[in-house]
Amino acid sequence: MSGKIFYRQRTKMQDGARQPRYALVAVADLDLKVYGQHLRMSELKHIAEAVGAELIELARGPKHQEEDEDIEVDKGHA
Repeated sequence: MSGKIFYRQRTKMQDGARQPRYALVAVADLDLKVYGQHLRMSELKHIAEAVGAELIELARGPKHQEEDEDIEVDKGHA
């Protein structure tokens, strides 16, 4: 693999929404121009395969992990 494509899950994503789920964050060691900001995983994989790049998902910070756990607990009680 000659380069890396960094992406993360979109914020403010609603369940069932028919919108691209991932946001492109950065590209390293590639001569690549991307005109769309939000992409589907299939699109990211296709681009990475075509240019010989590795896809790297950026992890969310600890603050967001706590929020995700609170949401899951609330759903369990509803």
